[in-house]
Amino acid sequence: MDVSQFVIIAVVLLVVLVLIPLLVSSFLRNVQAGTIRMVSWLRGSTIIYRGPGKSLEVPLLTTGTTLSSKAINVDLDITDQTADIDDMGIPRPIKVRVLASAIVSVGDSDGLIKTAANRFFSKPEADQMAILNDLLSSAGRRAINLLTHDQLFSAKTAPARSVPAIQTAPAIDAAENDDDPLAIIIRKACSKELTDLGLIFNSLNIKVVQSEVADARRRQSAAEASANADIVATQQARRAREAQLEAERAISDKSRELAQTQASNAALVAQAEALKQDALGTQRSSELRATLLAQADADAVRVRIEATAAAEAEAIRVVKLAEANALSIRQVNEAIMAGGEAYLRYRQIEMLPELVPEIAKALAQARMVTIAGESGGGAAGQATGQIADVMKMVLALQAVGGSVVKE
Repeated sequence: MDVSQFVIIAVVLLVVLVLIPLLVSSFLRNVQAGTIRMVSWLRGSTIIYRGPGKSLEVPLLTTGTTLSSKAINVDLDITDQTADIDDMGIPRPIKVRVLASAIVSVGDSDGLIKTAANRFFSKPEADQMAILNDLLSSAGRRAINLLTHDQLFSAKTAPARSVPAIQTAPAIDAAENDDDPLAIIIRKACSKELTDLGLIFNSLNIKVVQSEVADARRRQSAAEASANADIVATQQARRAREAQLEAERAISDKSRELAQTQASNAALVAQAEALKQDALGTQRSSELRATLLAQADADAVRVRIEATAAAEAEAIRVVKLAEANALSIRQVNEAIMAGGEAYLRYRQIEMLPELVPEIAKALAQARMVTIAGESGGGAAGQATGQIADVMKMVLALQAVGGSVVKE
């Protein structure tokens, strides 16, 4: 292949990859979300494209217009009087102020879109908002004039009131079940005018409804709520105090039961300790009694042994003493018998210092009566005999004493 063939192939590829996309893109236009593209051809036919998507437009043969399909929010500030009447049937209107926001948008049908493009979107944006504000505000004032004060503030609980029938488009009949009578009346009142502009009424959001009566009721409700809150707070404080007292009472009861239990346990412990001490005392008494009995038995045995020993020793001593006395007496008698009267007189002289007191005592006890007699020398002889007997006795005693002392 020569160079010219390569050039041809390159030109074809360039046409396929570059020129064809450029040609196609010149016939297709992006339609963004929230927009509507109206394309009119030379013969007057109009094709409507809803975004997101693409519209087919041929330069020099078609004309396109973009419309916004987004919802339009209109803030409303409506002040008028309600349709209240008293029990006598006399009108007693109440001045109210309603702050609300209405939402409208372009209709879904091709006819409404074309109408909106020609009658609404053809005007400047400021004029568009002014038209909607006037239309919706007039419908809102008419709705306020047809409703009572309570219906505005409480659509569900207010007493039913007949609402005049208004010619509406079939497109809004499905909204008849709306529980807000103000929105129902505004929808019915402005639906024809909005349809003439190619728009539809979507919803009404009531922000605030103000009136002197409502303010008075609100203050009364606030006072009642405050009073109820104070009552509830007082009741809660009373319940809390009762709960606290009940808890303290329960704690006191438990403490008293614990103290009683501790006292009972202490009494039982003291009683057990007393029984223990009694048992120990009984045991000690028994041990002491046993010890005393054993000691007494031992002492009795010891006393018996000592008494027996003492008795035996005394008996031995008495026997020896008797033997010694007998021996002394026997020796005295033998000496007197051997020495005769001379020995006795010698002993009298030798023992005269000792015998004088004994003789005097013997003479004091003797009753001497001097009577002349035939024999024995009378009283003097008897006294002499008694003195001799006393000397013998003293000698015997001295002899015995000496022997005992020697023992």
